[in-house]
Amino acid sequence: MRYHRTMPLHIYNTLSRRKELFEPIDPARVTMYVCGPTVYNYVHIGNARPVVVFDTLYRLLAREYPKVIYARNITDVDDKINAAAQAGGVDISEITGKYAAIYREEMAALGALAPTIEPRATQHVPHMIAMIEELIAGNHAYAAEGHVLFHVPSFPEYGKLSGRAREDMIAGARVEVAPYKKDPADFVLWKPSTPDLPGWDSPWGRGRPGWHIECSSMIEAHLGQSIDIHGGGHDLIFPHHENELAQSTCAHKGKLYVKYWVHNGFLTMDKEKMSKSLGNFVRVHELLQQAPGEAIRWALLSAHYRQPLDWSDETLAQAKRTLTRLYTALDQAADVSAEGSTPPPGVVEALSDDLNTPRAMAEIASIASALNQATGPAKAKLKGELIAAGALLGVLQRSPKEWFAAAGANKAIDGAEVERLIAARTAARAAKDFAGADRIRDQISALGVVIEDRAGKTTWRAAD
Repeated sequence: MRYHRTMPLHIYNTLSRRKELFEPIDPARVTMYVCGPTVYNYVHIGNARPVVVFDTLYRLLAREYPKVIYARNITDVDDKINAAAQAGGVDISEITGKYAAIYREEMAALGALAPTIEPRATQHVPHMIAMIEELIAGNHAYAAEGHVLFHVPSFPEYGKLSGRAREDMIAGARVEVAPYKKDPADFVLWKPSTPDLPGWDSPWGRGRPGWHIECSSMIEAHLGQSIDIHGGGHDLIFPHHENELAQSTCAHKGKLYVKYWVHNGFLTMDKEKMSKSLGNFVRVHELLQQAPGEAIRWALLSAHYRQPLDWSDETLAQAKRTLTRLYTALDQAADVSAEGSTPPPGVVEALSDDLNTPRAMAEIASIASALNQATGPAKAKLKGELIAAGALLGVLQRSPKEWFAAAGANKAIDGAEVERLIAARTAARAAKDFAGADRIRDQISALGVVIEDRAGKTTWRAAD
């Protein structure tokens, strides 16, 4: 049973390559799993995009369904973690504990709600071993020289998620074609550990899990064999999610693993994919020294989640300017109490259309403009709608005073006066009184406002 009047949600499914109506397996218990960080260093802004995107989806689902279980894991055993621990002469738990705590703090600063469950890989090794044993028993995996590998030819549908040809998958996975492999595409479920590396006892000797089996086992342990949504960045479609799909389907004897696969697009810098290997990245903790987390969040949502987003200083500056305008509208309405807590249909409709955040943002801007001009009961209603709409996007939940202090913004702008002057300027231009229109523009500039004329409409923002 839902506690809000619902609006149908359509979401793009990577598996079917089309938008689909979201119909959960069990409406009383909606399940979503999102791949979290490998905690060995500070995360960059590209790592934050899926957190913000799926947090927004989580907020939307939580509004519509009585129970949403959102799991976001922590990968705390990995070769990069091992290398960092060895370089520092410490146990891996010191590295992972430190950076997991930093990650949680930084994501909270971006307005991300805590997930319902935050499973850690090291706490689920017995479950991973049990799943590997199931795969061996079903002839989908085999042991060889201390390793256990998933036998890809045993799952004829392998490749259906990524849509890649077999040859491309082998090359793209960059897997070692070891002599003990039955097939070049076979991937590791378990690998041996030398005495200087973390390891657990298993039927195949002391070792540690492969990356892909971790998520499959944590999903099974906490959400069940079949879940509604599995999310992550576009770069995880292959090999990670392709391998997850294969091993989980086989371990569960063909049962549905994930109903909707959802992936966000890359973050780029200068049109090139942002990555640590390329060195073209900026860390979240550095950005938090430049701008409030709310501005970073707004910038990350400013493009549709499936599209690439080119990150720049201007992307962040524009987000700050936009939020300053929205908070200015709330500040001008400080004399009334917000009425209601239901977001307007236009915002919900936009987000229900495959999480169309740019369209939702345009709707929010329109509400703010209307609020600037409103009087009487309409003012309280619009203020309530603006705050409620912001809550769905994870913004506009602090007081204007707090925002202005955090953003170093000019709060002295009278939004209603700006709107009045813009209307007067529009009328002057329509009457071909261009000198008068220029004088009004100067008046607007004197208020610390920049206006822009586009497609027959005039918008404004606080000057830098």
